[in-house]
Amino acid sequence: MGHIRVRPETGLLYFDFQYLKIRCREQANLQDTPDNRKLMERALRNIEAQIAKGDFRYRSAFPNSRNLEKIETLENHQRMPIPGTVSIPMAQQPMMQPGELPNSTGHPTFGEFAEKFIAENESIWKRSNLRTKQETLEKWLRPHFGTKVISSITKQDILEFRSVLAKAPGKKPGTTMSASRINHVMTSVSQILSEAADRFNFTTPFQNIKRLRIKKTDVHPFTLEEVELILKYCRPDFRNYFATKFFTGMRPGEIHGLKWKYVDLGKRIITIRETVVEGYEETPKTAGSNRDIRISPQVYEALKAQLEVTGNRSAYVFANANGGPLTNRNMSNRVWYPLLRSLGLKPRTPYQTRHTFATLMLAAGESPEWIAFQMGHSSTEMLFKVYSRYVPNLTRQDGSAFERMLAANFGAHHKPEPQTSVEAQSAEDADTQADPQRTSTSKSPTKTNSGRSGQRGNLSNPSHPTTKADHAIATGYARSLVAHGTAGEINHRVAEMPRDQQQPIEVADQKNPWLAMFQSYNKKDQ
Repeated sequence: MGHIRVRPETGLLYFDFQYLKIRCREQANLQDTPDNRKLMERALRNIEAQIAKGDFRYRSAFPNSRNLEKIETLENHQRMPIPGTVSIPMAQQPMMQPGELPNSTGHPTFGEFAEKFIAENESIWKRSNLRTKQETLEKWLRPHFGTKVISSITKQDILEFRSVLAKAPGKKPGTTMSASRINHVMTSVSQILSEAADRFNFTTPFQNIKRLRIKKTDVHPFTLEEVELILKYCRPDFRNYFATKFFTGMRPGEIHGLKWKYVDLGKRIITIRETVVEGYEETPKTAGSNRDIRISPQVYEALKAQLEVTGNRSAYVFANANGGPLTNRNMSNRVWYPLLRSLGLKPRTPYQTRHTFATLMLAAGESPEWIAFQMGHSSTEMLFKVYSRYVPNLTRQDGSAFERMLAANFGAHHKPEPQTSVEAQSAEDADTQADPQRTSTSKSPTKTNSGRSGQRGNLSNPSHPTTKADHAIATGYARSLVAHGTAGEINHRVAEMPRDQQQPIEVADQKNPWLAMFQSYNKKDQ
C-alpha cells in the first residue's frame, strides 16, 4: 500500500509506493494542505488499481521521472516471459507447499526483497533504526547481494561477505570495521533471509553463524575532583547541563529530549518519557528506561537556574539558540572535548558522565537496586557487569570481612589479611560495644613489618604522616553521604569512621559542600 508523504526540507508532497518490486518516490509540486493530500490520495488509489489489473504504465503517470528508463526496462522484461514460464507479480506469487523441492523460480532478488522488507517495517521501527537499516542496505548489502536471487544465497556467500566487512575501513584512520559494527550488519542479513525463508518456504542459509566476539571496553568515569573541575571551569551556559548530566546519570538522548513538562521541582522528580536521537523525538531505549529520577540538591539548584534561561522560550530544558533540542555531536565537538583539552583531562566521551554517576553512587554505598532503577536498568546485572571494579568498599579490601569471620570461627588456621585503618577502628568499636569494660587502654599495640606500633594509617591520629590520605578519604566519604542518604543512614555509616570523627550528622543542618560549590559558581557568573 502506497503513502502520500511530505519532504520536511521543502514542504512538498510526494508519492511513495511499490511497483515491480521497486520502491517508487515521485515528487509533486504541491504544498502539504488537506485539499492537496486528498487530490494525491485519489491519484494514488487510481495508480494502485491499474497496477493490480496489470494496466499501469509508468510513463503515462510520471513522464519526467528520473527512474523512467530503469522502470520501463523492467516493464518490458515483465511482458516478455521466458518460454515455458509465466511472469507473476511478487505480491501474487504462491508459497511453496511442504514437500516441494526448493528452487528459485519466481523468487525476488535480495535487493528487491530487502527494500520491501524495510518498507513494511517503516511504521514499526524507530526512525534511528530505520535510517541505520536503509544505510546498511545501500552501503553494504545491495552491492554484495543485491542482484542475487534471495533463495540462491548460500552460507558460503554469507561468510565471504563477513570477510569483506572485516577488511573494510573503520571510523578512525588506519583501523578496520569493529566487531560490533560487523555484527550489526550481519543481523540485518539474518533478518532479511529469515523473513524471506518464511514467505517462500526455503531454509535460511544463516544458520550456525556465530557473532564475532566483542572486546570488552572498560568505563573511564571521572573522579569527584575532576567533576568539580569541570563544573568550575565549563562554559557558564552549560554548567546547569553538565551538573544535571553528572548527578542524574541520564543518557544523552534522555537529557536532550527532556522537556519542562516532565520536570516537577515541587516533588523533585524528573520523568523520562521521551528521547531525542539524531534530531528526532523517540520513545526511550527500553521499557525500563521509562522511569522517575529523584532530583538531588545539586540537580535541583541547576534546574531552578535553568528555568530562568529556557523556561519561557522553549519546551526543552536544555535548548539551542532556536529553542530546539541540543544535538550530541554539536555539543561534543564545540563544548565537551575543547573543555577537557583546556583542563588537561584525558579525552572521554560525554557518555562517561553516566558511568561517573553510577560509580559515585556505588562508592557512596547506595543500594544497587535503587541505582539500577535511577539509571533505567531492569535489574542490577548490568550494574555489576559494567562497574564491578568500582564497587569495593572504601573502608576495606574485598574479602577481608569473610576472612575475619573464618578466623573468628575456625581459629588461627584462617589468618585474615591485615586490616586497613578504618576497618581496624570499626572492628575495635564493635568489640567495645560487645564488652563495655574493654577500653582502648587494655589493647596492646601490634608490630608491623616496618617495626612501627599499631596498624598502618590509624586514623585515630590524623596528623600522622602515613594517615593523611586515609583520613581524607574517610572524611570525604562522610560528606558525600550527606547528599545521598538520610540522617539514620549517614550516622550508621559514620560508625566506620575514626572515633574522633564520629559525630552525628544532621542532614537538615549539615551544609552540603557540593551544593555550596555549585551556588558559588553560579553567583560568580551572574
